[in-house]
Amino acid sequence: MSRKSNYKKSHLILTGLLVVQIIGLQILKKYPNVVETYYSLGFYPLVSGLARYLFGWIPFSVGDVFYTGLTLLAFRWIIINFKKRKRKPMGLILEITSTISVVYFMFHLLWGLNYYRLPLHQSLGIGNEYTYEQLVTTTKTFITKSNELHKSLAPNDSTIAPVPYTQREFFDLTSGGFHNLQKEFPNLQYQPRSIKKSLWSTLLSYMGYSGYLNPFSGEAQVNGRIHFYKFPVVACHEEAHQIGFAAENEANFIAILATLKNDDPYLQYAGAIFALRYLLNDVAGQDREEFEKLRAAVAPGILLSYKESDQFWDDFDNPFDKVFHAFFDGFLKASNQSKGIRSYNYVVALLANWDFGQMD
Repeated sequence: MSRKSNYKKSHLILTGLLVVQIIGLQILKKYPNVVETYYSLGFYPLVSGLARYLFGWIPFSVGDVFYTGLTLLAFRWIIINFKKRKRKPMGLILEITSTISVVYFMFHLLWGLNYYRLPLHQSLGIGNEYTYEQLVTTTKTFITKSNELHKSLAPNDSTIAPVPYTQREFFDLTSGGFHNLQKEFPNLQYQPRSIKKSLWSTLLSYMGYSGYLNPFSGEAQVNGRIHFYKFPVVACHEEAHQIGFAAENEANFIAILATLKNDDPYLQYAGAIFALRYLLNDVAGQDREEFEKLRAAVAPGILLSYKESDQFWDDFDNPFDKVFHAFFDGFLKASNQSKGIRSYNYVVALLANWDFGQMD
């Protein structure tokens, strides 16, 4: 058999395995207990811990360099095959699908199977439904907590609480919240740390993303252009991804817990007003009059922090932002999150059912 025939055969096999993988995942998602036990709490902590040990000490983002290299190779492949106009379309398609097959396999092996684990409310033993009364009560609790923290951090009620740390200092502080959380929930242990500012922060801003996890290097990347209250929350969000919580809404909730549980008051504040915004938005969708009453009770400086965040994203607004979000929404739906980006309101359900007396 010729070398060319072997090459074509390998591409056919890999393409066939892509179909097998897709079917297998559709079956596997019906058995979240199996994924939770053998992958999320078994294999994944070992492989993710190893990746963080290997790359966490390197001062720059290895994952960003890796993606840059892949992008350059992809352009090179396109240029080469554009020049070879006699190549049959089927051969090109098989090369693409076989490459996708390998990447798809490695993505799920190294991290992606966490999308199919038990829902967070089940592993934490709390409910995932809530009444309007629970929503309002929880919102009032967070207004009180947020206002108290703001008062201790800002010169007065009408000013934004100043950010007291550098981004690197925030990275050092975030692990403290996970350390405190793991005393109650060992599965939330975060060690070793591997979190960095993305080399592509400006591009992330134009894409509308605060950060991302590289599943191949195990590194958490945070958008380094963010200089407002959300930075430590985003860092904790990406760290939650690192310890195996793939769903965006679950990572957001864990980020809230990790900041509220932190010993540092500014991180507590960042987590509190991040959670409060979720709650206020949900109230606004159900009862506009009640929302106006609740918003009036929020310290003006907190509302200015929200405005500062909105202004940041407005400055990077562009037509491609909607394309990237539509793509991400489709990715979430394909990854066992049926509501896509809209599934983020699951955070409100978790907030409403969590006993925040434990966070004192």
